[in-house]
Amino acid sequence: MVFAHKDVWTWDMWFADDGDNYHVFYLKASRALGDPERRHRYPTVGHAVSRDLLAWTEVADALIISDSPAFDDATTWTGSVVKAPDGTWRMFYTGTSRAEDTLVQRVGVASSPDLVTWTKHSTEALSEADPAWYETYDGSWHDEAWRDPWVFQDPEGQGWHMLVTARANHGETFNRGVIGHATSADLETWTTQPPLSEPGAGFGQLEVPQVATVDGRHVLIFCCMPAEYSPELRATGVTGGTWAVTIDSPTGPYDVSQAYPLTGTDLYAGRLVQRRDDGRWFLFAFHNIDADGNFIGALSSPMPVAWGDDGRLAVVDADPSESVPRRAA
Repeated sequence: MVFAHKDVWTWDMWFADDGDNYHVFYLKASRALGDPERRHRYPTVGHAVSRDLLAWTEVADALIISDSPAFDDATTWTGSVVKAPDGTWRMFYTGTSRAEDTLVQRVGVASSPDLVTWTKHSTEALSEADPAWYETYDGSWHDEAWRDPWVFQDPEGQGWHMLVTARANHGETFNRGVIGHATSADLETWTTQPPLSEPGAGFGQLEVPQVATVDGRHVLIFCCMPAEYSPELRATGVTGGTWAVTIDSPTGPYDVSQAYPLTGTDLYAGRLVQRRDDGRWFLFAFHNIDADGNFIGALSSPMPVAWGDDGRLAVVDADPSESVPRRAA
């Protein structure tokens, strides 16, 4: 495990590579809260640095909540980091407010010259769910989902894309999970777009989405636990924590109905990271639950991944320092 603190839970994470060091940002909360479910209301965004993706050194936390009133004066949650054309770094993150009892999620942004010191741009959000396509809070689901922004540059250089955890405004309750979408020409102004996947794929929500091109093949990964599967998906007996689906293009559309488990429910919030020296890809996740169903809350070590003969991405049985991975049994 990368981090297994006796006094802090750690969970969702996202990465940046500055060319010399890898940076991981992650949600963390004190175990003094007692009940791990309370961690969602009391997180900060932690930060650690590594030369090789194996040994990590913690540094100062990156973000905390804003002073009231602000869209993020209750929580700062999961996000992603990109390098802007002007050379600065941008962290897009999820925020919720006290005024709405953390029930409505929106996306904000902070910037940094060095990935260490971060400055939030505004007390106002820059992206939120549009009821034209997306479910807004009415009490039928846990919350108004518009979180976990994954931002990446268009492969053709035509602006930027943001993927978010969202829910369609129609369909059966446990089938409404979709990949929300917003676009921007300049990373400053964002326009909400229709979702890049359709409801009805078997998931109540598709958390921490990411797209990557692993060894020439495009893949979308996301997370969902069995309690939020549709009855039809539960009936199949297939379970997973982190899921994957091969896609034709990073910009969609995505056929999430073809998704398959990349990990069991013991690992959650998976992220794919490429090592720069040899181009190999690894999956990180957080250790979610033990054999008795108790929450663990620790970041994993890197797990090599590779494409199988069945066309599916899989974790392989190899030491991350090896040059040639071996597929797990």
